[in-house]
Amino acid sequence: MTKLRASKLYAPVPGFRFAALAAGIKKKEGALDVGLLVADADVSTAAVFTKNRVKAAPVRVAARRVRGGVARAVLVNAGNANACTGAAGTKATLASTAAIARALGVDPARVVPASTGVIGVPLPAEKIEAVAPRLVKKLSEGGVRHFSRAILTTDRGPKLARVDFEVGGQTATVLAIAKGAGMIHPNMATTLAFVVTDAKVKAEDLSVALRAATELTFNRISVDGDTSTNDAIVAMASGATGATLRGASLAVFQRALEEALEGVALQIVADGEGAEHVAKIVVEGATSDRAALQIARTMATSSLVKTAMHGQDPNWGRLLAAAGRSGARFDPERAEVRLGEVVVFRDGLTTMDAATEARAAKVMAKARYEIGLRLREGSGSAFYWTCDLGHEYVRINADYRS
Repeated sequence: MTKLRASKLYAPVPGFRFAALAAGIKKKEGALDVGLLVADADVSTAAVFTKNRVKAAPVRVAARRVRGGVARAVLVNAGNANACTGAAGTKATLASTAAIARALGVDPARVVPASTGVIGVPLPAEKIEAVAPRLVKKLSEGGVRHFSRAILTTDRGPKLARVDFEVGGQTATVLAIAKGAGMIHPNMATTLAFVVTDAKVKAEDLSVALRAATELTFNRISVDGDTSTNDAIVAMASGATGATLRGASLAVFQRALEEALEGVALQIVADGEGAEHVAKIVVEGATSDRAALQIARTMATSSLVKTAMHGQDPNWGRLLAAAGRSGARFDPERAEVRLGEVVVFRDGLTTMDAATEARAAKVMAKARYEIGLRLREGSGSAFYWTCDLGHEYVRINADYRS
């Protein structure tokens, strides 16, 4: 498998076209806020959605429409989440997707909706209805760049990852496009993500692969511990490469999908509102993998850990204390904590002196580094990605609706 240079990220994926334009949903005049992804024919489709009990209208509609494993298009808008909007919100979702379906000449049930933005205001469907014909006319294989920008809210920029892999003597591609910067936490992180591949994958296999890949990527990241009403990842497979993937070739696709989703997931963490540092928290030697994940997740979502990261403060006490309240059993007298390769706690006592603290602080000054917790309880291990939390996060979210 090959990760491609950034300049190649926007290259076409056979079987798919993209478009975007400004419909006036965002407050900023002229900002791209509606994106359209269309397959050349009905294709295998799978999706995962937020586990938040408060689900936006587009999530509920999308979940029904992907149940059959087939879709033709994905309609995305930014600037309005269309969440907690009752019957009016559902009506707006149905109206906007129907307008796109008419312009494409397809069944409305084949159009999957997704929305992101402010909660509590019904989607102004009339704005999408007004631009639907023009949006469809703009569809092109090279429209990925504009589509990737139209789905953003507080993001600092687009998030894309592209992985090539070999199957049956041919090169196939997985392209992931995502948005997300705040309200990021598992069950599925607060994000919208769209995956296209020219590989031929049966819908049921695509669903299994997407769920497994999501668990190891989007369900292993946290920015602020909040989940959203609108989270969705939609994957579509055009089959342009030919033979249906199965067995060993399906396993290769699975790895490519995981690599692509991890690529955009880590970009989301790095773009955590105001974030300057990303850390991979690795727990080893726990009583089980489940216990290790429980510990890593608790450390990753600790506000004290995240603010220490922001201050580049090698405060091992915050790390150990977070692990200790996770609910997983371990003996701190047998634990070891490290920042990068610098051990700062071992066997119940700190190893920090002035020189060690300086080395640890140097690790924490990096844009990306690893935090390790080694226990002596068993063979369980897990990882979790997190970012620092600072003043800019408060500023962005305090002003979000204004």
